[in-house]
Amino acid sequence: MATDSAKQHKNRGFKISKKRLQAKKAASDGKLELPTPARPLVDTADVVVPEGYTVEPVMAGLSFPTDVTFSDDGTVFVSEGGSSWPTRPYMPARVIALHPNGETEAINMNVQAGPRGITWRDGELYMVLKGGYHGQVVKYNLQSGELKVLIDQIPSGGWHEPGGPIFGPDGLMYFGHGSVSQQGVSLPQGFTVDLAKHPTAKDVPGEDVTLTGNNVRSRDPRLPYPFMTETGAFKPFGVPAKKGEVVKGELFCNTGVWRSKPDGTDVELLAWGIRNPFGMAINEAGDLYVSDNDFEEKGERAVANDPDRIWHIKNARQPFGSVSKPDWYGFPDICGDGLPVNHEKHLPGRGTPAELLLKNPPEWAGPAAFLEQPHSCMCRMDFSRSDKFGHRGELFVAEWGTLAPLNSPREEDLDHGFRVVRVDVEKGTAEPFMHNKKMGPASSFGSGGIERPVSCKFSPDGESLYVLDFGHVKVTTGPMLAFAHTGVLWKITKK
Repeated sequence: MATDSAKQHKNRGFKISKKRLQAKKAASDGKLELPTPARPLVDTADVVVPEGYTVEPVMAGLSFPTDVTFSDDGTVFVSEGGSSWPTRPYMPARVIALHPNGETEAINMNVQAGPRGITWRDGELYMVLKGGYHGQVVKYNLQSGELKVLIDQIPSGGWHEPGGPIFGPDGLMYFGHGSVSQQGVSLPQGFTVDLAKHPTAKDVPGEDVTLTGNNVRSRDPRLPYPFMTETGAFKPFGVPAKKGEVVKGELFCNTGVWRSKPDGTDVELLAWGIRNPFGMAINEAGDLYVSDNDFEEKGERAVANDPDRIWHIKNARQPFGSVSKPDWYGFPDICGDGLPVNHEKHLPGRGTPAELLLKNPPEWAGPAAFLEQPHSCMCRMDFSRSDKFGHRGELFVAEWGTLAPLNSPREEDLDHGFRVVRVDVEKGTAEPFMHNKKMGPASSFGSGGIERPVSCKFSPDGESLYVLDFGHVKVTTGPMLAFAHTGVLWKITKK
């Protein structure tokens, strides 16, 4: 990657530029002071990892980082999502490159919401971008500076995120995208960020579905007075559904997981009904696993005690091009435990109870490979492939942490997440691997430990686990706010 001069490249609305940055390194004792009141200190002494492992901060001062990847020469790439959610201050979307010689530079991108996932392959960065009414899969050539859009048809513009891209041992590209709505129906809280910019965005099913006609009644935030409106499933906000109405399924739905050739052609839908398939990983046997986050206990169509989960996408084992019917994993009517959203176990203590939206839904593809505590917010993940690091074959998952009390009134949910766990996907069990001495984000008790792990990836040799820490986020019963320059990239190695 050239660093001697700035480059600019325009392609379909993208503007790419490079500039050198100063890398912030930790002191030999693992402490690092930052000029940010929201996170003034990073300290490895406040982070717990298993005996026999060491942890160190590699980069600090990152702004809303979302994923990490590595090239063969040892360059580390970190994607920064930019200010597509409430932040202070405003920051652009970009990719940070840390070279083996310690030099750091940025690739800035003029995109609506920025990269969410990033993977290096054969001299190019493959990325999924959130923004506008369509999510995108793109690739950026590190030598020529050319950015090429591979896929530009995934329904987006709402609440949840794109997943991937990752490559399997079959050489195919795997990617996903979450729902536009939070709860299966577009609701007023969606207008706090994305729906205000994309008011006609809607969920799209992966196969034909028949609706019950159960609409959700809510206030209309688009009007100056508290007028009420009704919204149906797979409809833009304010548009009701009719009983018995059939909504056609699409190849490019949302809540979906796909695979394709590396150039984005011959796209195949493997699964849909996954609320937020943000984390994706393939093990050495070629099995695909996807993380998913729970429904929220708030507002209209509230759902309680829905566990986070990891799904085994069984269709990924089928020959490429042979999947004629995608598997359905439950959204918008089935919780992670296989129970319907209106089951007594999931009746909310706050908000309006949910009604079923689908009549005669597809067969459920569960059960989940692993169930986690509600509101842990499992994110990006990777399998250990090294005996030197240990736990080979186990899945390491970054848990961003709860948004309670914003999305749950339950006190027990306040410290869920904020850690990295290792999951035995065969047994459905997990153990904590990286966390603070006291559970929760470091800012809640004034330590220099981790805040919100958003991604974890193993180095190409498999001997080090890199954990990407999103940074400080302030959460209240009303709004949430993320703070720039508070993200950290940690590195865990075995002694």
